[in-house]
Amino acid sequence: MRQFFKFVLATLVGLVLFSVLGFVLLAGIVAAIGRSSAEKSVASNSVLELKLDKPISERRQAADLFGGNGSTIGLVGLKGAIRRAKADDDIKGILLDLELVQGGMASLEEVRDALLDFKKSGKFIVAYHEISSEKSYYLSSVADEIYLHPQGTLEFNGLSSEVMFYKRLFDKAGIEPYIFRVGSFKSAVEPFFRENFSDSARYQTVSYLNSLNDHMIGQVAESRKIPVARLHVISDSMLVHNAQDALRLHLVTRLGYFDQVQDYLRSKLGLKADKKPGLVSLSDYQDASRTDEKEGKTSGNRIAVIYAEGDIVTGKGTDDNIGSDKFAEAIRKARLDDKVKAVVLRVNSPGGSSLASDIIYREVLLTKKVKPIIASMSDVAASGGYYISMACDTIVAHPNTITGSIGVFGVLPNIQPLLADKLGITVDRVTTGKFSDLPTITRALSPYEKQQLQLEVNTIYADFTSKAALGRHMPVERLRRIASGRVWSGTEGKKIGLVDVLGSYEDALRIAAARAHLKADDYQVQRLPRQKSGVEKFFSRFMSDNDDDQAAAEARLLQAKLGPLYPAVRQYQQLMQMRGVQARLPYELEIK
Repeated sequence: MRQFFKFVLATLVGLVLFSVLGFVLLAGIVAAIGRSSAEKSVASNSVLELKLDKPISERRQAADLFGGNGSTIGLVGLKGAIRRAKADDDIKGILLDLELVQGGMASLEEVRDALLDFKKSGKFIVAYHEISSEKSYYLSSVADEIYLHPQGTLEFNGLSSEVMFYKRLFDKAGIEPYIFRVGSFKSAVEPFFRENFSDSARYQTVSYLNSLNDHMIGQVAESRKIPVARLHVISDSMLVHNAQDALRLHLVTRLGYFDQVQDYLRSKLGLKADKKPGLVSLSDYQDASRTDEKEGKTSGNRIAVIYAEGDIVTGKGTDDNIGSDKFAEAIRKARLDDKVKAVVLRVNSPGGSSLASDIIYREVLLTKKVKPIIASMSDVAASGGYYISMACDTIVAHPNTITGSIGVFGVLPNIQPLLADKLGITVDRVTTGKFSDLPTITRALSPYEKQQLQLEVNTIYADFTSKAALGRHMPVERLRRIASGRVWSGTEGKKIGLVDVLGSYEDALRIAAARAHLKADDYQVQRLPRQKSGVEKFFSRFMSDNDDDQAAAEARLLQAKLGPLYPAVRQYQQLMQMRGVQARLPYELEIK
């Protein structure tokens, strides 16, 4: 027996030592990774290469402990890199190597504006495409030279948005969705009981898509020196069928291969034919000059920028969504911090839980009473995204922001036919009261129960519109005429009073500074909520007790595996996760 205990003790000691050594080794690897990143430098006479081949989010999402580039491209870091390159003597120009850019129209406009500002330095921008989507061309249209592969394609035929409808699937499966909504334009639930757009949904989509398209064409026309009317003809008639058409219509300046682009770079950099142009990737350039977070300022005054991106959910949430607890805490922290003189709420959200939206709204309202708080709308700030913005002192949106959708809905599926007719499962119940099992998904609702659920939705809609009217300083009757769940572009929203200023994040920051009586060099930016590092994300996979963290990691893995099929799966997952009344944008809105 003594020998047995000796072996057990030795084994335990070995396991402890192995764990300690493993942790030390892991820490060493992490430190080595950090040192290698810090040691990166930019050679003189270099070109910054922007290859935007990942989704663009507000802030870069770190991939994991060892994945250096992250799973997304952060808009903050991307614009910061372009801004630094403008003043960096080692960077002589920018190469845009773009194909299928993944980002919303407002985010792309901010990148485009940063590129236009870069050109003021006198440095060059050259773009190269093998395949160019509409969004890719929107960015590259600012370039001095635009190369398109001789057998490449360029899409220039207008914007579109398509929606999947699930009524037939539900009919076949034996699922009966009960729909509770307010407003003829609150069409987020239409895919569950229709096979196509309603007239009102089609009307609003045509309206805001044309608004976005007109804005894009106007900017392209200015950069390429082509009349707006001519670009509309090219787009509406789809006159671009191949690379030769794109050159003939002056959408690109040259047809050529990448080696010819390199020849162009040599000529701009003054290099001999046998010298390779020095290209610096975005990730390497960011690693070589990390000054983003403080924006180079040392003042004790701060403007807190709170990034609200993703679906709005109750609880803590994840890095991929807006958890009411986490964001209420972030806004509260900024409000109670005497060093924070103003707040910018950066919103990129289609909405979500009405309850969660109201929790965040309350913290915005309390903050407004003690210091300036400005809403900066990105690609989407609609429904719940508008809810959390509407108490701000000033709402700033891009012309091509998707906003409004002031309305709410609820969905309760009845799966009794699926269980009984398809699976042979019956359900019986015992209750202490007539409505004890409500809400339930395993039986049909009575007319009275439907009426009560609709009344609940009506009450929340009345509260939403009353608070929106208060924030917009307009009579509630007028507010409800432009609400009813209708979606607007930023340009349309400005005309009807849902938006105060058409502008960028930088404009919102300037307004916040002015309201707080701060000069441009008299504050630093504090970004909230704090993001997890790659190390924290790695360990959270094994140590986190937050189910949302695990779900987010699984979702990213599923997206990588399913590719273009993922949006349909994601919409199904969202339907299954909807709890309570929702303030959410119609459909899974994707403009392409």
